[in-house]
Amino acid sequence: MTQSSEAAPTTRTRQRYRKVLFLTWFLTLDLIMFGAFVRLTDSGLGCPDWPGCYGNVTPIGALQSIREAVQIMPDGPVTLPKAWIEMIHRYVGGLLGVLIIAICWMAWRHRKTFDHSPALAFTALVAVCLQGAFGAWTVTHQLMPAVVTAHLLGGMSLLALMTWLAARERLHHPDVSEQSRAFVGLAWLGLFLLFMQIALGGWVSTNYAALACMDFPTCHGSWWPQMDVANGFAILRGLGELPSGEMISQPALTAIHWVHRNVAWAVFAYWGWLAWQLRADAGLRGPATLVLGLLLAQLLTGLTTIFFQWPLLIAVLHNGGAAGLVLGVVTLLTRLVQPQEQRLSVQSPHTH
Repeated sequence: MTQSSEAAPTTRTRQRYRKVLFLTWFLTLDLIMFGAFVRLTDSGLGCPDWPGCYGNVTPIGALQSIREAVQIMPDGPVTLPKAWIEMIHRYVGGLLGVLIIAICWMAWRHRKTFDHSPALAFTALVAVCLQGAFGAWTVTHQLMPAVVTAHLLGGMSLLALMTWLAARERLHHPDVSEQSRAFVGLAWLGLFLLFMQIALGGWVSTNYAALACMDFPTCHGSWWPQMDVANGFAILRGLGELPSGEMISQPALTAIHWVHRNVAWAVFAYWGWLAWQLRADAGLRGPATLVLGLLLAQLLTGLTTIFFQWPLLIAVLHNGGAAGLVLGVVTLLTRLVQPQEQRLSVQSPHTH
């Protein structure tokens, strides 16, 4: 009777923790999608200061400043809709930070009950703080491609951390075979390759190079078009500029697009093969199938972006597909590295 009465509050505590965790995970995924919408609608400087909007909490208090900015530059980055898009992104980011603080507090307070170190939760807290810093630098550095790309990678890294936290709380799948666990090293390598490709995709987006090649499978009618790789991948430069300060050239934009397009084939082949191998294991079939489906979706949205000249919805979906791949790959890794004893402990923390 005493054991049962002790287990009940512990179960409720873990249920509350899981609810906050899955809400935060879902919000992280949504924020990445909305961040792509901010970037692709050129709303990153909708409020050209930080953290407020012309020193105000909302764009309502900045109406006069926004109107003056529009009068000076009618086609500029500042408009009332863009200001709201930018500020909503910041509001949701702030909420995400609060939720992760709550997760850290619960993970620390109940660390013995949960049988988990709170280290991963606190790593997520560090990541979300860095994301806030990169969000501020995105504005203060006027959408510098290196900063915006780092902001994107930070968001994907935070999603990976939240996915790992969430996946280890919902381990109801069959046990993974030792034969499949032998692929864990290849899966870690695949995660690295995926993030490298996401970085290249972010570099395409932040440099507005998505339409640098308008034909497929060739680029400008050539398998090896004229390219300026050195300047295209120069890190320390402003938006639309070369390191010399001159306007970025078409060969530089072509190099950015061409490299992203061709590395994509290598990542597609690697994860297509690896996910197909892992799909044979019942404990990995779900996330492996998700990865295969998202690879095909990424191919489709990538080609559609070229043929339909970068429609907003397709571009946002392409970014979302990359986030989905991070989700699927990290779930696979979680299942590959977690031993059965720990899975059983997570499922029934007081059965032992």
